[in-house]
Amino acid sequence: MKKELFSTKTIVATGLGGALFMVLFMFVKVPSPVPETNLQIAYGVSAFFAAVFGPLCGFLVAFIGHALSDFITYGSPWWSWVVASGVSALIAGFSYYKLNIEEGEFEKKDIITYNIFQVLGNAVAWLIVAPALDVIIYSEPMNVVIAQGVIAFVMDALVAGIVGTLLLIAYSKTKTKKGSLSRE
Repeated sequence: MKKELFSTKTIVATGLGGALFMVLFMFVKVPSPVPETNLQIAYGVSAFFAAVFGPLCGFLVAFIGHALSDFITYGSPWWSWVVASGVSALIAGFSYYKLNIEEGEFEKKDIITYNIFQVLGNAVAWLIVAPALDVIIYSEPMNVVIAQGVIAFVMDALVAGIVGTLLLIAYSKTKTKKGSLSRE
């Protein structure tokens, strides 16, 4: 099956995913010991959308959802982390090209593939992008942004690994496996 990045289904999924990310990001979070860093279930949702609908969808779900959440909550987005959220889902979304979820396939090798991409995405986002942009844009102290980045990486990789994997398993079970139907 040919994978399309700009189908109507993907555009609708991006809007719904962005809204869901925003709501979860605002209301479903657990504070960590590091200031301004929370365990966010929303990252499991953005990684799920990225794996099912592609990297562009994942990026937009996380970027738009995080930006709107910050705007509503604080009056202005914290752009370094908004961009990092998008980057984490963008990279996780490259698993889209390796998975066959729409054909009802999400086995052990697919779980491993998805988790390699999402861990890599979270590592790049929270260990490189967010700290670098915090220093460049906001002149934040390096020791603070590194501590926040490490905690965010660990928490978001765990959430995307657990929540994202469970959502992908459940979603794949709703799809008909190729060759599972027979003619009578």
